[in-house]
Amino acid sequence: MQPVTTGTDARLADWIGKNAGLHDVEVGRRLAGGNANITRLVTAREGRFVLRHPPADTVSDKAAAGISREFAAISALTGRAPVARPVAFCSDVEVIGQPFSLTGFVDGIAISKSLPGGYGEDAVERLGLSLMETLGAIHRVDPAPLQAQGLGRPDGFAGRQVRRWLEVRAEHRVRELPLLDEIGAWLLGNLPDDREPAIIHCDFHLDNCLAARDRPELLAVIDWEMATLGDPLVDLGLCLFFWKRDPAAPLSFGFVQAISNRPDAPGRDRLAAAWSQASGRDHDDLPWYIAFSAWRLAAIVEGAWQLYVEGKVSSDYARGLEYDVPNLLREVATLVEDASR
Repeated sequence: MQPVTTGTDARLADWIGKNAGLHDVEVGRRLAGGNANITRLVTAREGRFVLRHPPADTVSDKAAAGISREFAAISALTGRAPVARPVAFCSDVEVIGQPFSLTGFVDGIAISKSLPGGYGEDAVERLGLSLMETLGAIHRVDPAPLQAQGLGRPDGFAGRQVRRWLEVRAEHRVRELPLLDEIGAWLLGNLPDDREPAIIHCDFHLDNCLAARDRPELLAVIDWEMATLGDPLVDLGLCLFFWKRDPAAPLSFGFVQAISNRPDAPGRDRLAAAWSQASGRDHDDLPWYIAFSAWRLAAIVEGAWQLYVEGKVSSDYARGLEYDVPNLLREVATLVEDASR
């Protein structure tokens, strides 16, 4: 794939005008967030929009598939759950050298370490409940249309993920992580039964949502490039892993959903009950899914540490994985001990 450059902006604006029915299109600045893909602001006479495409130096062509997967997911969810409005998708790499999507612009903010002024004393509680209501709405949407398109293989999803990431990390091992193998074996030995599948985000937490600027309410879930069909407790498990963590532990990725570690944040049990009410599903075996989701995250991001060790990437994030991945696995090991009692 060819890199996207400013020289392609005129061709891109022309394509958007013709295929999205917009006028006076201008491709603007890059927006914050969305680390796996490039996110840029697009303005037109009709309003503001968001352009998404893989980075020019993407390590894998799977990033292009992620853009397609993201657009399919929000197309299925629009009008049923809070997502950005899908506008247009282009698979023709001749336009800018990458496939890309165009969605409506959501005027919201990402919340992680601090709350906006004026949110009120019960803001964390209201955000947590809004998070569960939003996730429940997503998991209520019928996944059949996406299944008909061949998106995902929901049967045996969780077990297949454990086996896959054990194999990947064994094949590309750059350091010894005994807990990765030990926890993986425990997960396989305690696999829950399959549930009715749902559209799942696979990286669902507060940081991947946009909230209103003046009140603790979620406006949209973003960054759907990992979306698939599978067990909805995968989403709930990851979100609740990052919720109400032990502040005395050496937390890896402590910035993710950091406000949820405040003393006034509601507990995991209350949020799980709110999700069940919103989704119409039970949350049996939740401790397994919390451990699985965090373990899977460790297995995935260890790939970025591998690339750093091999000299293929260099960033503060990748450098920090030297400690973040082992700390994450230690945190999961504690969860496994608790679940095994």
